[in-house]
Amino acid sequence: RREPLALINLKKKNEETGEEEIASRLDHYKAKATRHIFLIRHSQYNLDGRADKDRTLTPLGREQAELTGHRLASLGLKFDQIIHSSMTRATETTEIISKHLPGVKKISTDLLREGAPIEPDPPVSHWKPEAVQYYEDGARIEAAFRNFIHRADAKQEEDSYEIFVCHANVIRYIVCRALQFPPEGWLRLSLNNGSITHLVIRPNGRVALRTLGDTGFMPPDKITRT
Repeated sequence: RREPLALINLKKKNEETGEEEIASRLDHYKAKATRHIFLIRHSQYNLDGRADKDRTLTPLGREQAELTGHRLASLGLKFDQIIHSSMTRATETTEIISKHLPGVKKISTDLLREGAPIEPDPPVSHWKPEAVQYYEDGARIEAAFRNFIHRADAKQEEDSYEIFVCHANVIRYIVCRALQFPPEGWLRLSLNNGSITHLVIRPNGRVALRTLGDTGFMPPDKITRT
C-alpha cells in the first residue's frame, strides 16, 4: 500500500469544481529516487556455541568479513547506513565491515534475527522446526520485509545505498518477497557466508535483483556456507 494512489484521500474534493484533484496531489506522493539494498549474510561462526553470545565468528569468519568489507568499500558508493541483526555473529560481522566504511552509521534491530520465515515447499527432511516457530519467526521476518524493503520516501531526492547484515533464511525470504516469487520457495536458494545480495527498488516500486549471494571477491579456499 505504498502506491501513490493508495496514499491519497479520494473523498477530498476541490470545493469549486467538485472534482478530485488527483493528478496534482499524486506528484506529492510519488517517489523520485532509487534505493539500493545490499543484503550481507554474516560470516562463518562457531556452531558449537549453546547461547547466541557463544556463537562468535571463527578466525576464517573474521577473514571473510574483512573481504566483504573491502569489496563493499571498493564499489565507491556513498553508503547511508548499516542495519544489522542483533545476533552476535551478525553484529561482529558488521563491526569488521564497518572498519572499511568509516562514518557510516550502524543500527541494530531484532527484526532481522535468524528464524523460520515460512514452511518451505518442497519440504526438506534435514530441517523441521516446530510449527509454532513459523508463527513466531514468520510474523517478525515479514515485518522486517515490510519495514525495510519498499520504494523510497517521496521526500528522498537522491538515490540511496543501504547495507543490511543478517542471516541466510531472512535474506532468502526477503528476496522471494521482493521479486514477488512464492515465498515458500525460499529454501531453494543458497547463500555463502559473507555473500552480497543486491536489490534495486525503483521509484515506481519495481524491484530488480542485481546479484544473489556473490562471493566472487573471495579466494575459493575462503568460501563456506555454514
